[in-house]
Amino acid sequence: MKKVVKSLVPMVKYLKWIPNALTLGNSLCGFAAILYTLQVYDPGNAETISSIFAFSAFMIICAMVFDAFDGYAARLLNAASLHGIQMDSLADMVTFGVAPATLVAVMAHSLSEVRSNEFLLVWCCSAIYLGGAALRLAKYNVHAMQEKKSSDRFSGIPSPGAAAAICSIIFLFAVEHSDKRSMLKLISVLPWYAAFLGFLMVSTISYQHFGKWFFSAFHNKRRLAVLIIIIAALACESIIRHNYPVWTIAILINGYVIWGLIAAILVKLKILKRAEDAHL
Repeated sequence: MKKVVKSLVPMVKYLKWIPNALTLGNSLCGFAAILYTLQVYDPGNAETISSIFAFSAFMIICAMVFDAFDGYAARLLNAASLHGIQMDSLADMVTFGVAPATLVAVMAHSLSEVRSNEFLLVWCCSAIYLGGAALRLAKYNVHAMQEKKSSDRFSGIPSPGAAAAICSIIFLFAVEHSDKRSMLKLISVLPWYAAFLGFLMVSTISYQHFGKWFFSAFHNKRRLAVLIIIIAALACESIIRHNYPVWTIAILINGYVIWGLIAAILVKLKILKRAEDAHL
């Protein structure tokens, strides 16, 4: 399949624009999430606050589809370039850096009864997340330009993974606990979690590259079995609860965050030689 596609590239040079188009789709999803989040301040908007935040979180998660496929398309079409690397990181900064930080800050500002000194803490937590994303993406760019071959693991949690952790929790609460009281409980914890994710992004903890893991699953029996179990779990929750599989999604994504920490601790305790040994 790859040989057939690559043979078409010289004849149809515009195919090489596909990865950039997918990257633009990523950034547009992030831009839409930011704009939609600000709709909470529109007094004439008939939507509930929780549904606005849920849609914004959903747009960020949709951007992850574009982010997963742009790198794959670049490799498939032999269209990888330094321009593409820079463009990808700029898009990620908007979608997985600015958009989640804005979402957390606006949630705190619009929902509460938060006093000015309390909102300053929320702003600081969001700023830590944003700074972590910026440093993480700059580090990735340097690594990508210096290394001849990209790794299937990250040093520090990738920015899409951090954004997914925040968005999955927001989506869970919006679907399951959409009343204001529950959302206030969420916003009392979420900024601190965002700051924690900001520090994880600049850490040296090893995390699996989910995009490469997903595409390699079709050639790896163990990973394919795990992928089938995940799809079955998502389908079962949807069928049984007649709703979005929000619990499964939240557990899987935040389990990914926690598993990297557990693997790092096991290495420190010398139970594992390398954190990579804990990855599938």
